[in-house]
Amino acid sequence: MTGSDEILLERRGGLGIVTLNRPKALNTLSLAMYRVFDPQLVRWGRDDSVQALIVRGAGDRAFCAGGDVRAIHDARHHPQGAGDYKADFFREEYCLIQRVHRFPKPYVALVDGIAMGGGCGVSINGSHRVASERTLFAMPEVQIGLFPDVGASRFLNLCPGRIGRYLALTGARIRAADALYCGFATHYVPHDRVAELTDALAALDWNPRERGRQADEVIARFAGDPGPPRLAALQSDIDRCFSGGSVEAIVAALRRETGDWAKEALAAIERASPLSLKIAFHQLELGRGLSIEEALALEYRMTQHVMQGHDFFEGIRALLVDKDNAPRWQHGSLEAVTAEEVAGYFENLGERELRFA
Repeated sequence: MTGSDEILLERRGGLGIVTLNRPKALNTLSLAMYRVFDPQLVRWGRDDSVQALIVRGAGDRAFCAGGDVRAIHDARHHPQGAGDYKADFFREEYCLIQRVHRFPKPYVALVDGIAMGGGCGVSINGSHRVASERTLFAMPEVQIGLFPDVGASRFLNLCPGRIGRYLALTGARIRAADALYCGFATHYVPHDRVAELTDALAALDWNPRERGRQADEVIARFAGDPGPPRLAALQSDIDRCFSGGSVEAIVAALRRETGDWAKEALAAIERASPLSLKIAFHQLELGRGLSIEEALALEYRMTQHVMQGHDFFEGIRALLVDKDNAPRWQHGSLEAVTAEEVAGYFENLGERELRFA
């Protein structure tokens, strides 16, 4: 086994296995982890003896609860240019995610626990995403003054109806059945069979021409039924409320609803950064039909504008530094955020734009 203390790399049969190994930090991804993971993806992608890859989280709680945003907060005063952690972190994270999406062999994410933010990035963008009864997906970035990134401009737009908008603006948490319904997961395997699944994939006599089919067939042998998706029953209500032409229209629609789901959604929106909500709304409008490269380039542009602002660092202060859970957002209301201000977060970065080799 190789790698570092934070990320373990292993070969078993035709499998390459990546274990995110920060269980006390819910396996959040650091820049140092990207710098191990990304070149290994390249090597295994080119290695004819590697037939498939598994990525999993250590411990019993999380697959990966996101990126190490506290480290970004601590680098808030770094100037733009060489060595700016705020730029390096997102650029290297997004380059890794692009490789995940374009990996030429089965990429099996065992999402047996919490997956948020960057954890969604290194799972949803892969070819095979296995959920269990312990799975919890969420993209809660608007609650910390950011926006749904890691390719979410693309994958949230692939959800049924307006569910992508609902998830982006509320940060709602979903379990396995809803993850399958949204397309975030491709298979459901009970937790107590995940280790057996790994063993079966490692023992498989792989045929390089049939790798995708073989992975599907092996996973299907261990698959179960997670039950009915809650979101399917709410689909028409979500579509009605989240079809408005602005965040303000969505809020007004939610206020007319009587269901508990709508009250929870409204409360979540009211806690979020008004600026982040407006940015995320526009982001998803622009994100329809984008390739993974186009989505990540858009999101990188947005991150670098956000890094020059207030709300992200205030959101992290409130959640992780002072832990008072009382962020003081730049704007006191949605109405205070202008269209011109939102447009500024999508302006081209010139030489600093994200480009893929």
